[in-house]
Amino acid sequence: MKVAVYYSNSDLRMEERPVPAISEDEILVRMKASGICGTDVMQWYRQQKAPRVLGHEMAGEIAEVGSRVKGLKKGDRVFVSHHVPCYECHHCKASDYTACEALHTGNYEPGGFSEYIRVPALNVKYGTLPLPGNVSYEEAAMIEPLACVVSGQERAKIKNGHTVLVIGSGVSGLLHIQLAKLKGAAVFATDISEYRLGKAAGFIGAGHVFHADRYSADELKKMNNGKLADRVIVCAGATQAARQAVSSVDRKGTVLFFAVPREDISIPSMRFWRDEITVTFSYGAAPDDLRTALSLIEKGGVDAKKMVTHTIALSDIQKGFALAAGAAESLKVVIVPDAAQKTST
Repeated sequence: MKVAVYYSNSDLRMEERPVPAISEDEILVRMKASGICGTDVMQWYRQQKAPRVLGHEMAGEIAEVGSRVKGLKKGDRVFVSHHVPCYECHHCKASDYTACEALHTGNYEPGGFSEYIRVPALNVKYGTLPLPGNVSYEEAAMIEPLACVVSGQERAKIKNGHTVLVIGSGVSGLLHIQLAKLKGAAVFATDISEYRLGKAAGFIGAGHVFHADRYSADELKKMNNGKLADRVIVCAGATQAARQAVSSVDRKGTVLFFAVPREDISIPSMRFWRDEITVTFSYGAAPDDLRTALSLIEKGGVDAKKMVTHTIALSDIQKGFALAAGAAESLKVVIVPDAAQKTST
């Protein structure tokens, strides 16, 4: 089978490997769509473990089923999560599933950027979701990133009537915008890209976006009846984004770091103490978040189809990484099998 091995953003090599053998508790999935995540193109982060096969936003068709697997069969269309909790450790028993060591260390083999993927028993049990007929494989590749957004907004406790500022309007930012709007929040957004600002404006409505280089807390107040934001969601890894978040949150508000700068973040502790401001972080998603994300996509609450701007054949994955890393005029880039049609929107 073909696999794409990551060495760097500009060096992905196609290799031939044997199709993985599965045990009686596992399944083999034929990849149909696998999204390129923003973390996949964080070269300083990914090169630490290179060479490896990346890809963790994967949907496909079951090609083989272990003899002890129940409820799944060959030919089923599924989304498969790469990370799942064990449900047995003390973190899981406290419902803190994203703190589970199994969630942080588990994975499927060899990765989503390959023709076939072996799904371990734990991922079969907790991370494999059958797809409804109205959800395409490309849309299903959005389940994992949306689930992370669902989890993050639960931590931030976003609700109807809140003013939410989303800093960074890439894929995660646009998903946060859609979900916050769905909850009844008034949403503002920033970005350095006019292309992404245009996409954000389309989801928010005219007059609610700022170019990041011209944004200030005072400008937010002018557009928000003299108030700062109740919730600020950081979806950009620039230090400037962290600074803007700190200056933009209102009293009793919350800053959610969905993305973080490589450098440590400085917090004005005296002001945050006096104004009782909460700072929280969000990493990953639990199986319940995945199911919520799938339901949102299935029912049209979040438009996953509009997020996918390019589908690229596996053998052309280098082109896909260039698109995703450059982020000039692309949102979600999805890798598909070579036989699938290449499209862009």
